[in-house]
Amino acid sequence: MDDGDLYDEFGNYIGEGEAADDESDAPSPEDAFEQLGLDDESDDAADDDGDNGDNGDNDMRLMHIDTGPSNAVVLHEDKQYYPSAHDVYGPDVEVLVQEEDAQPLSQPIIAPVVHKKFTVQEADLPPVHFRRDFLADLMNFPEQVRNVALAGQLHHGKTAFMDMLVMETHDLQDRLDQRKGRRTDEQLRYTDVHTIERKRGISIKAAPMTLVLPDGSGKSQLLNIIDTPGHVDFIDEVAVSLRLVDAVVLVVDVVEGVQINTERVIKHAMLEDLPLVLVVNKIDRLILEMRLPVTDAYFKMYNVIEQVNTVIENTIPGQGATRRVSPEKGNVAFASSTMRWCFTLPSYAKYYVDAGEQKRMEQSRGAKLLPGFGKEKKPTDLHQFVLRLWGDVFYNPELRKFHRKGVYDNSKRSFEHWILEPIYKLYTHVISDSPEELRPKLAQMKVFLKPHQYKLDANVLLQLVCEQYFGPSTGFVDMIFYHTPSPAEGARRIVDKYYTGPLDSTLAQSMYNCDQDGPLVIQVTKMFNTPDAKSFNCLGRVMSGVAKPTTSVKILGERYTPEDEEDMTTATVTDTWIAETRYNVPTSGVPAGNWVLLGGVDTAIMKTATLVQTKLPDNEEAYIFQPIRHISECVWKLAVEPINPSELPKMLDGLRKVNKSYPLVTTKVEESGEHVILGTGELYMDCVMHDLRIMYAEMDVKISDPSTRFSETVVEVSSSKAWAKTPNQKNTITMLAEPLDPGIAEDIESGAVNIKDPVRVVGKFFEQKYGYDLLASRNIWAFGPDERGPNLLQNDTLPSEVDTKTLRSVRDTIRQGFAWATREGPLCEEPIRSTKFRLIDIKLDENPIMRGGGQIIPTARRTCYSSFLLASPRLMEPIYNVSMLGGADTKASLYSILAKRRGHVLSDEPVGGTPFYRLQGLLPVIDSFGFETDLRIQAQGQCTVSLVFDRWSVVPGDPLDKSIKLTPLQPAGALALARDFVLKTRRRKGLSEDVGFGKFLDAGLARELREKGVLDE
Repeated sequence: MDDGDLYDEFGNYIGEGEAADDESDAPSPEDAFEQLGLDDESDDAADDDGDNGDNGDNDMRLMHIDTGPSNAVVLHEDKQYYPSAHDVYGPDVEVLVQEEDAQPLSQPIIAPVVHKKFTVQEADLPPVHFRRDFLADLMNFPEQVRNVALAGQLHHGKTAFMDMLVMETHDLQDRLDQRKGRRTDEQLRYTDVHTIERKRGISIKAAPMTLVLPDGSGKSQLLNIIDTPGHVDFIDEVAVSLRLVDAVVLVVDVVEGVQINTERVIKHAMLEDLPLVLVVNKIDRLILEMRLPVTDAYFKMYNVIEQVNTVIENTIPGQGATRRVSPEKGNVAFASSTMRWCFTLPSYAKYYVDAGEQKRMEQSRGAKLLPGFGKEKKPTDLHQFVLRLWGDVFYNPELRKFHRKGVYDNSKRSFEHWILEPIYKLYTHVISDSPEELRPKLAQMKVFLKPHQYKLDANVLLQLVCEQYFGPSTGFVDMIFYHTPSPAEGARRIVDKYYTGPLDSTLAQSMYNCDQDGPLVIQVTKMFNTPDAKSFNCLGRVMSGVAKPTTSVKILGERYTPEDEEDMTTATVTDTWIAETRYNVPTSGVPAGNWVLLGGVDTAIMKTATLVQTKLPDNEEAYIFQPIRHISECVWKLAVEPINPSELPKMLDGLRKVNKSYPLVTTKVEESGEHVILGTGELYMDCVMHDLRIMYAEMDVKISDPSTRFSETVVEVSSSKAWAKTPNQKNTITMLAEPLDPGIAEDIESGAVNIKDPVRVVGKFFEQKYGYDLLASRNIWAFGPDERGPNLLQNDTLPSEVDTKTLRSVRDTIRQGFAWATREGPLCEEPIRSTKFRLIDIKLDENPIMRGGGQIIPTARRTCYSSFLLASPRLMEPIYNVSMLGGADTKASLYSILAKRRGHVLSDEPVGGTPFYRLQGLLPVIDSFGFETDLRIQAQGQCTVSLVFDRWSVVPGDPLDKSIKLTPLQPAGALALARDFVLKTRRRKGLSEDVGFGKFLDAGLARELREKGVLDE
C-alpha cells in the first residue's frame, strides 16, 4: 500500500483499509481452536480421561468466542480507568469513602505502635555480686532466710536504706558515674518504680526485693525485704506487707524522732505479735546539721530509743519489757543511709576486739615475756564489752577501766568514747583537712583512696571514706538473723492468727512445718501491675509446697467458705518469679517460706486470696486466711463519671483495676447511679485518679467536689418499744435501741473480742470489762454489719414468755435483718455504729412456713430502724488527727487555720535537741479539704503535716429537727450542721428530701406514737 493512502488531506493518520484489516486480523477456525486449547490432541486426551465427554463444554466455550469488536456504546462515567477498592483489597474488607478528611493534621494517617510503660524497669538482669542460682538454692534452707519489712515515717530514710543494700549487692556504680549535671546529686531510689513515685519523690507502693547478704562471719544469708511507704495516706500498703513478713525493721530519723506514722506502725506490729528491731537513721544530721556535742548526741539517741519503748509499753501494757529494744541487746542499729554505713554495738565492738587480737598476736611474735616480768593479756570478751557500750557506763582512759559513775566532771560514757568520738573526728577531718593532711590520718584508720578521689566534692569524699571505714552492713544482717524468727518459726504465728481452718489437719501441720513436700498453699496479699498496666502480677507467701509454673490451683476469695463456694475459681499459674522491684527473676519453683510473684492468676483476685492445689490430700476441705484488717479507714469520698457517656464501660474496667492496685480503696455505686471512690486522704485520692486517668482507663474523667462518709448513732434509749409485723401479719418483733458503752465499738473493731469465739468466752469478756450480767452476756447474738462491726444485737426475751426452740429457728434471719439495717441507716443510708439493739419480745407463728426468711428479715430491719429513730438519732463524722512538725514561726499558722476549720490543738511541745516543735490537734475530715496546701502556703513550706483518721465524733445538732431553716449558699450554724449534712447527703444520693417515718414505722406503731404525742401529726 502506498504511504499516501495512510493519511488524509489534512495529514491525519487513518491507517489501512477495513478490508486489509479483515484479511490480516481475522483468525481462522484452526487458530481459534488453538487459542482455546481445543485441538485434536486435547479431544483425544479428554476421551481417554473418562466416559463423559467434554463435547458439551467445548460447544459452550465456542459460543463465547468474540469474533469481532463490540459495537456497544460505553458512557464516560461508566468507564473504569483505575481498579476499584473492592478489586484491590478484596471482598472481605470494608471500604469507607469520606467527602473530606476528618482526621486532624496532628494525627498520623497510620499511627505507630505505642508500647506504654508506666514503671521503671531494667532492660536486662543487672549484674550482681552473687550468683542467681545460688540465691535460688538458698531458698531451700528456711533457717538461712528472713522475711522482714522496712517501715517508718515519711522521709526517715527507708528507701535510701534499701539503696544502700542494693549498692552492696548490685554492680551499679558505673551507671551512677555516668550521670551528669543535677542528676549526680539525685538519690538512686531503686525501689521507687512508679511514675508518680519518681515525680513526687516519695514511695507510694510497697516494693519487695530478695538479696543475698553476708553476715559478720562471712556466711551468705537470704533476706526478703519489702520497702513500705512512709506517708500516712498509704498505711494500707504497710498493712498488706506486714502480713507477709515475720518481723518489722523500724526506721526512725534521729532528729525528728517518733512521729505519728511511726507510732501507728509500732502499734500494728505489736498487735500482730510481730518482732521489732530498730534502725536509728541519719546519725550524720546530728554532726553536720544540728552540730550537737558528743554528749548531747548520745542523749538524743537515747531519747529516740526510749520513745519507741514507751509506745511499745503503752500498746501492750505489762509486756513491754520482753519486747524492749536497746543497743546492748543487739536489736538496735545506727545508720546513715545517705553515707551508706550501718553498724550495731556488737559489730562496732568486734572492730576493736579484732584490732586488739591482731595487736596481741603481733606482740606474741616478738620476744616472749620473761618470768616475773608481767603476764600475757587475755583476749577481750566481746559480749561483756558490748554490755558496757551503752547506758550510764563511763570509761576512764587513764586507768583503762569502766565505772558506773563518772570519776571526773568531764567523764564520758563508753558509747561516747568508743563510738561517737571516732565518728565525729572522722567527719571533721574529712570535711576540713587538706588532702595532704588527710592522707596519713586515713591511713591510720586503714582507709586508702586514690589520688584523684581526694579532690572530689566533700559529700562524695565523705561517702567513700565511710564505705571503707564502716565496711558492709554485716551488723544489720546479724541483727536480723539473731533477733527475728525464720520462716519456719514465723509460719506458726501466721497460721494460728489468720488461718480459718482446723489447726489439727494435715494441711495446717504442713504449713506449721513450712513443708516443701506438702500440698501447695499460697497467701496472696498484694497486686502489682505490669509495666503496660494491662494486667497484674500477684505477690504472695508460699506457706506449704513449691510454687511452680503450669500448676493448676484453686483461688479462694475473701468471701469463700466450704459451705459457700461461690467465691472460688480455678486457674493455672503461668509464671513464677523472684520479685526484685525493677526486674523479676524467672524461676522454676519457689519453696515454702519465701515470697513468690505469680502470673496468670490475677483475673480472679480482687484484694487478697488463698491459693491451694486443686486436690488436697485425704480430700480435706480448703479454708482461707482472714482478710487483712487495715490500720486506717477510708473516709475521703469522690464521685466520678466519664466525660463521654459512651466510655462508661471503659471507666468501670479502670475502676476494677484501681481496686486491685490499691489495697484499701473502695468503689461502689450509689442508688443515684453515681460511682463513688473511697480513700484515706488527699494525696491518696490524687494518686488513684492519676492511675485511673492515665494508666488503667486512659480517658478523661469528671470528678465531683470531695466529700466524706458519715455514720449514724443514737444518744438515748428508745422512748418507746418499737415493733413491726411481718407482711403476712402472723409474726411481731419488738426491739429497743440504746448507745453502746464507751470502748465496746473500738474493742470489737480491733478484734479484742470475736463473735465466733465460744459463748462463754464472749460472755466473760463483757462481764469482766463492761460489767454485763451473766444472762445478758450469754445472749449476745451478733456484731453488725459484719463480724467486726461496731454494733451489737442482744436477746433480752424471757424464756417464760417466748418459746426458746422457736426463737432459735429464726435467730439467723433476725441476724440478717440486723446486719442489713446497720449497713445502711435510716438517716442517709450511712452505716450505723456504737448502737445496741435489744430484742425484748417476739411473737411467732407455729407454722414454720409463715416465719420464713422472706417474712422475718425485712421485718427485723424495719424494727431496727423504728427503734433507732425513737432513740434520738445523731449523725457522726470522721475526725483527723493532725500532726505538724515545724519551727517556732510556723505554730501560729496551724492555730489560725485549725480555728477556721472547726479544729483545735491538743498539744504543743518542743522536740528535744532540735529547734522544731511538734503540734497535735483534731480536725473534721469534711473541713480538711485543702488544709495541707493552706498550711504550707502560710508556713512557707517550713513544716510537715500528717492527717490520720483518729475517731468518729457526733455532729452538733439534731438531724431530724425540721424547725431549722437552712439558707442556700451560706454556711450552716453550729447546731444546724447535722441537719445540713443529712439533707445534702440525701440529695446527693437521690433520696427523698427528708427522712420519712412512715417508710420505716409500722402503721399501728405510728398511730400509737401519735396518740402518745411522740410523733407529730
